[in-house]
Amino acid sequence: MLLRNSLPIRAIRHLPSRPSTPGGRLAAVDGLRLVAAAAVAAYHYLGTPTPRFWGETYDLPQAAPLMHAVSGYGWLGVEAFFLISGFVICMSCWGSTPAQFAVSRIARLFPLYWAVVLIVVAVGTVVVFAGQRSGAPTDLRTTLGNLTMIPSPLGLDFTAGVAWTLWVEARFYLLMGALLLIGLTYRRVMAFGFLWLVLASIGRELHSTVLDEFLLSQYAGLFVAGIALHLMHRFGPNLLLWLLAGFAWCYTLTVLNDRVATHHGSNWPVSAAVLTGFLVLLALAGPGPLRHLQWRTLVYAGALTYPFYLVHQSLGIPVTRGILKGVPGLGLLPSIALGLLFSLLLAAALNRLVDRKLGRLLRRHLTAALNPTPTGPDRPTPPAADSSHTPVPGSGTPPARSTPATANV
Repeated sequence: MLLRNSLPIRAIRHLPSRPSTPGGRLAAVDGLRLVAAAAVAAYHYLGTPTPRFWGETYDLPQAAPLMHAVSGYGWLGVEAFFLISGFVICMSCWGSTPAQFAVSRIARLFPLYWAVVLIVVAVGTVVVFAGQRSGAPTDLRTTLGNLTMIPSPLGLDFTAGVAWTLWVEARFYLLMGALLLIGLTYRRVMAFGFLWLVLASIGRELHSTVLDEFLLSQYAGLFVAGIALHLMHRFGPNLLLWLLAGFAWCYTLTVLNDRVATHHGSNWPVSAAVLTGFLVLLALAGPGPLRHLQWRTLVYAGALTYPFYLVHQSLGIPVTRGILKGVPGLGLLPSIALGLLFSLLLAAALNRLVDRKLGRLLRRHLTAALNPTPTGPDRPTPPAADSSHTPVPGSGTPPARSTPATANV
């Protein structure tokens, strides 16, 4: 470590990366993703004002005041997701082309998202036909807009309520894709992190909606902190990376007050402490000693995180309401436990049937589409018997093309 940190910056980028874990998986990071998803679910089920989801009959703050107060900070799980995303996306796109990165993100996000949107719409349509009020928009125009994963810019409501975070993630992917166009190196990624934070700060100073939208000024510090931790994981810690992480975290905790103000009952000191706890856990899981952890259970938990996150509110909460209505004597907390269990089982089914099958199928076909073989008039002409490939005068036979059989995108 002393040798690495004593080298000049130009030499650091030429150092080999640290040995990665088998299969490139960091089990502790996968486990941390599930913790973040559980925090968001706790906020929705237990931490929000009770009448919002469960009606005036059930007084959760009075029945379980400590549980309600702690869960009230579960919204910080979203911030934790963005922090982890900075780490994971930087790791996954390293060494990839922009096209390969796009394929990996499309195959990972869209099949599960499409499945959940269609399930929510189908359930909502049945509820409407039964004469009940659906909690999600089910009209065709809104559904088509939601299938693009960017309904908000199109002026539409989200079918799956938590999907607003996917639009934030998509813009982060675009920024990383732009960086991929010039190539990822240690120095470029580090400079990108500093530049992003400076530009985001300028956007906030100017109160520029355009810059805020492109530069994600509310969440830029979270993504950059995750990127800094990944660079530490790949190349080892050094002073510049600690400065980047520190700058990003000071920025994050400063702008966090905007989010705290929108969540009733939260205060900034506690929110800052909780979010810093997530940062410490990621530092332990990525560049820290927990990177050697090899628990397959945590890897599987990480695989369930995305589908669980998508279904726990849009489908799990209606199921919990149905249990409360159908079995009123069961009580709120047991009904919530059953609703969460339903969400987890549904997430496992979606992971098995959609992510593992449809996701892999989509990835395979998209990868093949990156290198198509010409089949029409532009197909390469087989070489003639004469090695000179000289056309016979007046025959109209063109010379053999030198176009390669594949076109790399």
